[in-house]
Amino acid sequence: MAKVDAKLDLDSLNIEELAALRDRAIEKLAEKVAARHAELEAEMERLSQYGKSAKKSPAAAPAAKTKKRDEKKSDEAGGETSGDATDQVADAA
Repeated sequence: MAKVDAKLDLDSLNIEELAALRDRAIEKLAEKVAARHAELEAEMERLSQYGKSAKKSPAAAPAAKTKKRDEKKSDEAGGETSGDATDQVADAA
């Protein structure tokens, strides 16, 4: 990263000069952000080859969680069914 050796006295600049400085700074910042974005995308692309096999494992994990939820729902439904049967037996007596 290059340093700017000259220091600006912002108080000595008029409005037009300050506006021009702001515009140059915004333009330079946009260039640097775009360059960094491209670097990061290239890095992600390079790393994605390692993540392809790893992505399959986490995809399997939510399926396991779904099964636990389904089991819980069946247990709750089973509990309600047995409760209904108990109520029916009590009504019959």
